[in-house]
Amino acid sequence: MSFAKTLALTALLTLPVAAEAKPPLRDVKEIDNELYYIAIANEISDYCPSISGRRLKAIGVMWGLKSKANNLGYSDTEIRAYVESDAEKDRMRAKGKAFLAQQGVTYDNPNSFCTLGRAEIERNSAIGVYLRAN
Repeated sequence: MSFAKTLALTALLTLPVAAEAKPPLRDVKEIDNELYYIAIANEISDYCPSISGRRLKAIGVMWGLKSKANNLGYSDTEIRAYVESDAEKDRMRAKGKAFLAQQGVTYDNPNSFCTLGRAEIERNSAIGVYLRAN
């Protein structure tokens, strides 16, 4: 087979792989959003003494998210890199702080975390399902 034909065949065989490139995990909303909800719930439980986090539920959901990411074609190494990335942690932290501020929560007033936490629990929201009033 000539070099040109080999090159053309190689290009055709690799084209579907390039077309199926995975987006960064931060862009997979069903995974990124759930981790965000868990992070907000964790922050609320850390600052409000009358609310605790449902940590076992969160751990179970995180294992499910890992499985979902694996099923979408992400390797354990890719998942670990996303979860441990300082840039992703900073992004998530900034997003969380903006949400908390929008809800009137301040770190100077721990009771504001309690007010938000109780409201989220009452609504049985995506955040509230990871919280429990003591």
